[in-house]
Amino acid sequence: MEAKVAQSTQKYVRISPRKVKIVLDLIRGKSVAEARGILKNTPKAACEDVLKVLNRVAADAEHNFLMDPEKLYVSACYVGGGMTLKRIQPRAKGSADRILKRTSHITVCVAEKV
Repeated sequence: MEAKVAQSTQKYVRISPRKVKIVLDLIRGKSVAEARGILKNTPKAACEDVLKVLNRVAADAEHNFLMDPEKLYVSACYVGGGMTLKRIQPRAKGSADRILKRTSHITVCVAEKV
């Protein structure tokens, strides 16, 4: 019998994927309740966006797939790079530097412990 997995993605989040990956490594493999506690008490900018995705996927698992919310755990979570906004920073003698404002696609999957 296949294990049911619920997945949710937040696209084009205005934070670098490198910063989001640090937060996702903290919650991978943890129960949903424990992951929520970690995200609420970690002082990282990405925690707010990851928490939104985690809450959404936990609600989807409970309502759409009829999973038990007490048995849910983060089975997989990863981040991919989204589009990059290119901006210009003026420099000396009429030249310019390019500033890359990166975006992320955050994906969180939860499954039910057997």
